[in-house]
Amino acid sequence: MASVVGSRSRRLTDRQWALIAPLLPSNEGRRGHPFGDDRRVVDGMIYRFRTSTPWRDIPREEFGPWQTIWKRHRRYASDGTWDRVLQALLAQADAAG
Repeated sequence: MASVVGSRSRRLTDRQWALIAPLLPSNEGRRGHPFGDDRRVVDGMIYRFRTSTPWRDIPREEFGPWQTIWKRHRRYASDGTWDRVLQALLAQADAAG
């Protein structure tokens, strides 16, 4: 299967992921399914917003089930995760000049 390519759908670099990964919550110790590959899910969210594709049209082979991506995005938006990620990244950028 061909990989999704192009500037509008590119994935996070390893450096970008290294900045974001520690800021994401874990579901360790919670009931239910353990979180799958966080990077794959976040890449799916980025793909969706960069391409303006409907959630249901996110390529499953590349990013996993659209439902997982949508649910995780909704959870991160409602629990303040995205706000905390943004604030941390802005603080790191300010510190770096």
